[in-house]
Amino acid sequence: MSLLHEHTTTTAADVLADAKVALLPTGSVEQHGPALPLGTDFMAAEAVVRSVDDRGGVVRLPTIPVGVSEHHRQFDGTLWTDPTTFEDYVADVVASVASHGVKRVVVVNGHGGNSGALQRVARRLRREEVAFAVPWNWWSGIDDVLEDEFGTGITHADEIETSMMLAVANDLVREAALAEAEAGAGGAWGHDVHGANVGFDTIDFSDSGVVGRPTEGSREAGDRLLSASGEQLGALVEWLAEQNVADLWPQEHR
Repeated sequence: MSLLHEHTTTTAADVLADAKVALLPTGSVEQHGPALPLGTDFMAAEAVVRSVDDRGGVVRLPTIPVGVSEHHRQFDGTLWTDPTTFEDYVADVVASVASHGVKRVVVVNGHGGNSGALQRVARRLRREEVAFAVPWNWWSGIDDVLEDEFGTGITHADEIETSMMLAVANDLVREAALAEAEAGAGGAWGHDVHGANVGFDTIDFSDSGVVGRPTEGSREAGDRLLSASGEQLGALVEWLAEQNVADLWPQEHR
């Protein structure tokens, strides 16, 4: 896999001519409690992208690190952008690479808060026949591994994200702070009152910014997550590369 930003304009021409699929990592720079780094989400996305590095016909675009994270704003270090700004920025980046002939893109996302904007981007670019951009979260398609290792789905700075970071950036995990993170953690994402979720900001339902049980994370589980996620991404890339772009555009009215 070629990293576009490491090429010159001359060598990029050959890379783009050979590329069938582009990968665009996205994530966030936001609080993940006292134990995990602010860049957890985009670093996890980058790690999964790196796991398919040996595939030809794929070009990796520079990471978009800051995402839709205003709901974490009360915690120090969090950066965020407006959902519409994020959506337009991603759309512009994808349209740029599409203008060079690479119209199949997987947006490899590490932050759940980006999902709504990425779905809107994908629909807009497809409707306008600019590019077929698939939003894909790194935890997608690995429910069997999540169930087997943790018996639960992903929340925030929990045992799943802790495991992933122990596998991909072990030196940035403050393991001595995991107990503190868990002591102040929320039990679920949000705060429900009579069926209405009134936990609009993370601080409304978590003192530490964490939701879950980060002390139950492990490097071994993280290695398994990374491997399983990489396999799913690789399979998605292969499928997308085989598609005729014209067949990916919206169908005409019947």
